[in-house]
Amino acid sequence: MKIINTIYFKAFFRINFLLILVFLFCYCNHEDSKESDINSISVSIKIDRFDKLFHKSDSKQIPDIKERYPFLFPAKFHDSVWINRQKDTLQLLLLNEVEKIFPKMDFLESEIKKLFQHIKFYFPSTKTPHVIGLINNVDYQNKIIYKDSLLIISLDTYLGGSNLLYEGIPKYIRQEMSEKYLTSHIAEKFADDKILSPMNKSFLTQMIFHGKKLYLKDILMPKKSDEIKIGYNESQINWAVENEKYIWEYILERKLLYKNDASLKKRFIDPSPFSKFYLEIDNESPGKIGQWLGWQIVRSFNSNNPEVQLSDILSMPAEILFKKSSYKPSR
Repeated sequence: MKIINTIYFKAFFRINFLLILVFLFCYCNHEDSKESDINSISVSIKIDRFDKLFHKSDSKQIPDIKERYPFLFPAKFHDSVWINRQKDTLQLLLLNEVEKIFPKMDFLESEIKKLFQHIKFYFPSTKTPHVIGLINNVDYQNKIIYKDSLLIISLDTYLGGSNLLYEGIPKYIRQEMSEKYLTSHIAEKFADDKILSPMNKSFLTQMIFHGKKLYLKDILMPKKSDEIKIGYNESQINWAVENEKYIWEYILERKLLYKNDASLKKRFIDPSPFSKFYLEIDNESPGKIGQWLGWQIVRSFNSNNPEVQLSDILSMPAEILFKKSSYKPSR
């Protein structure tokens, strides 16, 4: 009897193993075919270096530059303001640093091209933007401006987190002031236009709103790491993964999920040096852990409902998505 059971088990194992291999083979072929289709989409990206043009032109050329880029020159300012800015010591120092980090734009243009090929695959009506690089006084709250067919990149906000010019900027903000995060920030601006901010401000709704944006990055940036998508470093990702179960238990035990409390957004959703559980672990935790948790809920929904279209996921009410996600941390 034991021999028969052993033979049966081995046969059963082989059949299931073969089925798994067949599934993986078909899935990989499907994904390869999709990526091939995406790569064939025609997108041309050339970064217009306004920073160089502006600061290396003669002051007499200001009227011509204004005519070419009227949206960059508010009418209330006299030409003398722009002439003074052309020769401003700080502006020239920033230009020098930008040229060190971005001597050529080939790699960045290639990365932006890949992103917009994916965007056009899933959102075909999207226009290829006119991309402009400029210097903007290290305004890290406006690193990327993306509207309709115009994409403006403040190159001086991507010099690397350890750059001496960033002294005085909080570490958790500096962490994302590096070129490797740039396309993720563009994808986030695109997501802002595709995912409506919810009227309901419950903690669950806020988590899933940001989770949808991060999930959209999964779709638009499939080869980028989770660290790049959410703006964490490797140790912060590891902390989130290792503590996911405990974070979830903390939320459930305190019945925070459906609370409409603005302080929860500040504690767990907004960018910050760490999340605020009011426990000893606070300083070990990364900020915006609620965004990360919402991301896992949306991923769980997709895993359990693979037939649901992307547009339906992005528009689905948070409570419905949560109930159908069957989310339950395993660790």
